[in-house]
Amino acid sequence: MARAAIPGRLAERLRWRVATLTGQRAETEAARTLVFDVPGWPGHLAGQHVDVRLTAEDGYSTQRSYSIASAPDGDRVELTVQHVDDGEVSSYLTDGVLDGDLLELRGPVGGWFVWRPEQTEPVLLVAGGSGIVPLMAMIRSRRQTGSRAPFRLLYSVRTPADRMYLEELQTPEPGLDVQFLYTRQAPEDWPRSPARLTSPDLAAVVWPGSAAATTYVCGPTGFVEHAADLLVALGQDPDRIRTERFGPTGG
Repeated sequence: MARAAIPGRLAERLRWRVATLTGQRAETEAARTLVFDVPGWPGHLAGQHVDVRLTAEDGYSTQRSYSIASAPDGDRVELTVQHVDDGEVSSYLTDGVLDGDLLELRGPVGGWFVWRPEQTEPVLLVAGGSGIVPLMAMIRSRRQTGSRAPFRLLYSVRTPADRMYLEELQTPEPGLDVQFLYTRQAPEDWPRSPARLTSPDLAAVVWPGSAAATTYVCGPTGFVEHAADLLVALGQDPDRIRTERFGPTGG
């Protein structure tokens, strides 16, 4: 049977590459950012993800997908991994890897949930828990390229201790507005009681329809569906709402 040829650029993204862990840092008690050197990395767009494959000495292998946290930076790729109880891969990546270890990465993957530097329209980012990871890549890419597109981030977490990239997000940046929302425990004297995302929360940050903004929503499936429904009810154009979701183990 004849087999269709895979275009060169696609074949490059589908190829497994050996990545060397060159550094790591804690983001929260349960999440770590891993810095990899990936020779021959083809580059990526903010919002894309990679597949990570682990192979044991007996030949057993398993793989998972993780969003890229970093802006494009040559052969350097950063992934932020949230520890999942009983998670086969996340447990190893957050607790078991050492600098110098080798893993396999494949990607980048994805072309819909991405932000490109040539976009000039306003952007609303809505993150639930570790859904902040690909949105952080967008913020970093905006900064790296000197984009003047105005960004707003609404970041929903369970408690203050669950906030990733806190120091970076609390550093003032022209054209970037960051707001936190807490669902279980809020800081002392916080003006909003802990509760799930509501329509008034989103109404306070959405861009007017005339702005033709693009909205990116990322988080657990229930959070994403709830946020998207609220955005549409507020009059946001469904065609300009892009969503990325993960399973029930997310933040």
